[in-house]
Amino acid sequence: MNLEPYDKKRDFKSTSEPKPIKIKSKNKLRFVVQKHQASHLHYDFRLEIDGVLKSWAIPKGPSLNPKDKRLAVRVEDHPYEYITFEGEIPEGNYGAGTVSIFDTGIYEPVNHNQNERQELLNELKDGHLKFQLNGNILKGEFDLIKLKNTEKNWLLIKQKDDYALNNFEIAKFSTTRK
Repeated sequence: MNLEPYDKKRDFKSTSEPKPIKIKSKNKLRFVVQKHQASHLHYDFRLEIDGVLKSWAIPKGPSLNPKDKRLAVRVEDHPYEYITFEGEIPEGNYGAGTVSIFDTGIYEPVNHNQNERQELLNELKDGHLKFQLNGNILKGEFDLIKLKNTEKNWLLIKQKDDYALNNFEIAKFSTTRK
C-alpha cells in the first residue's frame, strides 16, 4: 500500500522503471515472477494486492516441487505497472541489472468469502497467504508463510496437487513473453 520506499530508491530520470502509482484493479488478481540479474541472480515474485504489487525476492526461484521450501525475502511494494516491466536498470541505480518476465498469470486466494481484498490484507498481516496460481509455468496451490521472529523472511511452498513436480528445475525454463 505504501509506494514511498519504492519511490525513494529510484531515480526516474535514469531508469525506465514505472513511477509509483496506486491503482484499483477491476479485473482478476494478477501475479508476475521476474528474473532479475542484478548483483546476484534472483527471482522477484509479485502479487497484486490492494492496487500494488506485494513483492518478495526469491534467491533460488520458485519451485513446483512440494519438498522445496524457497526463501522469499519481503521487499518494498511495487506499482501495479511493474507487472509488465522488462529491461535494463542502469548501473548506479537501485537493482541495476537485467529484468525479464519469467512467468505471469492470474491468481485466486484459497478459502476466501466476500471481502477478498480485506482477507488478503489480513493474511499478509498474519504472515500466511494461501493462493492458487494460473500462470504459463507456475500452476496450482502455494503458500507464502512468514518465518517467526522476522519481518522480511518468508517461505514459498508448493502444495501437493495435480501440478506438483518432484524434479522441477527452474533452469529448464526460459523467460516467457506472452
